[in-house]
Amino acid sequence: MSGEPQDDCLFCKIAEGHVPATIVRETDTTVAFRDINPQAPTHVLVIPKAHYKDAATLATAAPALAADVLREAQAVADEDKLESYRIVFNTGAGAGQTVWHAHAHILGGRGMQWPPG
Repeated sequence: MSGEPQDDCLFCKIAEGHVPATIVRETDTTVAFRDINPQAPTHVLVIPKAHYKDAATLATAAPALAADVLREAQAVADEDKLESYRIVFNTGAGAGQTVWHAHAHILGGRGMQWPPG
């Protein structure tokens, strides 16, 4: 558990404005930006500005911030006029997490299959 920016974290660098991203929303506590490898017509990542390694750590250490991330996920969906969408938090390498900064994927604009792959 941290909350403090990490020098070697890509998403911390995006949140601080040191690495460019296509930002679609920003609040005092979150940043939302387009995924560089989109898996759907809408594929936006919502991150807390504070560094937490994964969704489980974020939820435990900063539940109000986790709620901010979810509110921003809804705002992204509203702005993109999505009638339905998926929110994905990959937690751990086995689940596909590759950046160790909590983040929500907002996916929409196409049909989704279940179970996910």
